[in-house]
Amino acid sequence: MRQLKGKPKKETSKDKKERKQAMQDARKQVATVVLPTLAVVVLLIVVFVYVATRPDAIE
Repeated sequence: MRQLKGKPKKETSKDKKERKQAMQDARKQVATVVLPTLAVVVLLIVVFVYVATRPDAIE
């Protein structure tokens, strides 16, 4: 039977497994890429604020 345009095809078990695997890979990527990058950005902001607000050394 022909597939009509505009109607989504029914998801097969293979498609479902691939989708679940893609979601699992995305979660792993969050832990390995996004969190360390976010930590570095926060650290840079903290260092910048510390350097900008520290009192000048008295000589």
